[in-house]
Parts: sequence; structure tokens; C-alpha cells
Amino acid sequence: MRPIKFNVGLPNGDPVATLATARRAEELGYYSVSIDDHFFMRGPMADHRAPHYECFTMLSAVAAVTKRVKMLPLVTSMSYRNPALLAKTMASIDNLSGGRFIAGLGAGWFREEYDAYNFPYPSNAERIEQMRDGIKVLKAMWTQDEPTYHGPYFKIDNAYCDPKPVQRPHPPILIGGGGKRILEIAADEADILNLNPPITKGYVDIVEALKFDRAKVEKRIEMIRGFLKAAGRAADALELSGGGFVLMAKDRATADAMAAATAQTLGIENNESVRTSLQVLIGTPDDVKRELAARIEKFGMTYFFLNFMMPDTIEMFAKEVMPAFAR
Repeated sequence: MRPIKFNVGLPNGDPVATLATARRAEELGYYSVSIDDHFFMRGPMADHRAPHYECFTMLSAVAAVTKRVKMLPLVTSMSYRNPALLAKTMASIDNLSGGRFIAGLGAGWFREEYDAYNFPYPSNAERIEQMRDGIKVLKAMWTQDEPTYHGPYFKIDNAYCDPKPVQRPHPPILIGGGGKRILEIAADEADILNLNPPITKGYVDIVEALKFDRAKVEKRIEMIRGFLKAAGRAADALELSGGGFVLMAKDRATADAMAAATAQTLGIENNESVRTSLQVLIGTPDDVKRELAARIEKFGMTYFFLNFMMPDTIEMFAKEVMPAFAR
């Protein structure tokens, strides 16, 4: 089994806090840090008028103030940048960071953002196929001396990408999603799959996301194994990752209160649906260790993307949870 790895989702809105969190995550031994690729956010836990910095600009700054921790967009929509430009941007950050970049990719979903920025918003199926075609462009530019590719959506002709990424043949590719076609593409093209609830409505439906339970995840993993076999890849060729919000406290009563407050903020009456969701880690450090161990054993997940609701929990998690999973 691969080493168990943990990622800190960086705050986006205050560059000082973003960079300080990245540096502290590195000091505490986290494997990677990530930042969202959105231009604004809206929802029960997000203010659309709050400052929100562009993803790759911030990752370049993170590269400059860290030495070891890896970094990625979680995840970048293929719709927001021409994939040839995206390949160049990612190669540049891989060089700036000394080979610490992970290419986090997705098909995009936030309809309001597309409309606000005048990006075309084709069907879910077409956006997914555009992602696949864009990955072909990325790989061509990262590996070919005179990158050329003609696909159904994108094409390049001698699109020179020098310097090439430090990592060879290219930075690890992470794909985020949970729909059948996303899983199939990940089995063909990716190194890491961040398995999470499919978003099909142009916005996050919290109630539907919470229904992405253990049984559904098990079925998705069965599908992944079949797709890997069809692609001629080994069963363990694709690293599985998951994640969620960390609601952790020294005592269970405080953690329970945090869970109840989160459910109320999200407008969910059934607090138990939050408690049992794979999108959340709730409880004391011992509770969280048990839940992570269960996900590792049951699903084969080895990489966990964590969003800490309280900044001081980053320290508690590193000191009281991570050592249990260190080799």
C-alpha cells in the first residue's frame, strides 16, 4: 500500500493567511496544500463579495515561500483556460517549485461563475469530454519536443513548452469527480482520483452530496477497477483519494456542537446525515483516526484532502492524528 498522505486546503481571501498556512502545513509534515480554482464563491458558507484570489497566481506565491510541500489546484476547470496555456502555466509552476506541482483537473460545474465570466457552459457530458481532450493537450506539450495534437475540441501545432516540467514524464495528474465517465477517463489518463459526489446541476446540492455514502463509494470503486482493467493498467495504478471538512475537538461534546452548527448553517435538518457523511470527519482525534483507518481499509484510499473549519485544528490533526499513519 502507498504511504498515507494528507493535504491542507488553503484559505483563499487573505494572501498573508494563505502563505502562512502553507508554510505551517509544510512545517507540520503535511504532504501537500491546495487552493480552489474559482473566481468567486456563493453558498451558505461563502460570501460572493469576499476577496478571492486567482488560483495559479497564489500557487506561484506558495512555491516561492515553501521548500518541500507539494501543491495543486483542487481542481482546475478545463473550461477556464485554453489547455495549451494551462500546460504552460503548470509547467512553469512545476519549475518554480522544483518539481512539486500536482495537476488537479476537473470538468467544471459552477454555472453562475461560467455565466458571470462569459465562459460557454455546454452540457455535463460535453464538458467532461473537453476535459479529456484537454488532458491530451497537456500530455503532448509536456512530453513532445514539437507538441502537436488535433482532437475533437482542441488542437495545437508546434506549441513549444520549454522548459518542460521538472517531473518526468509529467507532473502527476489528479482528476476530481465521481460520475461514471469521469471514472473511466481517470482510469485511462490519471495518476490520482479524488472521488467525490458528482455535481450535475450547476451548483452544489448539499442534500444530494450527503447521499454519496459508503455503498455508493464502494460501487464506484468496483467500476474503477473494471475501467483500469479495460485500459490495460494495474489495479493499483490509480491512487484513490477522498476528503472532507474536519470538525475535530479534544472532547466529543464540542465536536458534536460543531457538527450541529454546520448542519444548521447548511440548512440541513438531519444532523445525522452530516455525521455519517464521507464528506466530513467529526469527533475527537481518536474518532477521526478510527474513521480514517476504516476508509483506508474499506476503500483503499491513501490520500486525504482536508478542509479545516478551525485553523488551530490543522496543528491538532498533525500532532494527534497523522503520527498514527506514518511509516
